[in-house]
Amino acid sequence: MQSNTDSKLMDMLVGYASSHQHPINIAVHLVGIPTIMLGVFTAFSWFNVEVIGISLNVAYLTVIAMFLFYLTLDRMFAVVFLVFAAIVAIVATRLGSYPQPVAAIIAAAAFFGGYAAQFVGHAVEKSMPVLIKHPIQANLAAPFFTIVEVFKLLGLRDDLFSEVQQKIMEHRAEQSGAA
Repeated sequence: MQSNTDSKLMDMLVGYASSHQHPINIAVHLVGIPTIMLGVFTAFSWFNVEVIGISLNVAYLTVIAMFLFYLTLDRMFAVVFLVFAAIVAIVATRLGSYPQPVAAIIAAAAFFGGYAAQFVGHAVEKSMPVLIKHPIQANLAAPFFTIVEVFKLLGLRDDLFSEVQQKIMEHRAEQSGAA
């Protein structure tokens, strides 16, 4: 079995967590990321695709695709994400069924409001949002890290988070020594 130290999961956790250390930034992300998902999924709910004879909206297909990607990182986090994201997609689909102007305003407000909150959180943290450097990676990873952060706040998988913090400290020590 591969150790956490060598895993793709560990690399992603260290990279993400290093710019998400301040409690206010973390709290803002715990609200802002699901809000962004709600906005995106509301818009995605307007489009349906036939998959093996079943009509699914793009919000549900996105949840499935993200879940399959997250399974390559960590099964437990992926399953919890699936439950959480399915609930968000169900709510978004309901909101998407409102009259188009109302649904569009809700989707836009959630999307842009969620992103505005992320920038406020990073201003407090005094760190550059990952979105600026790697927009695709940030949008793919952020929902996963919301689940990871909930685990951390609940004190679950402490060994994993201790290893992440240790690697962040080592990285910062290397950077300050090189400066």
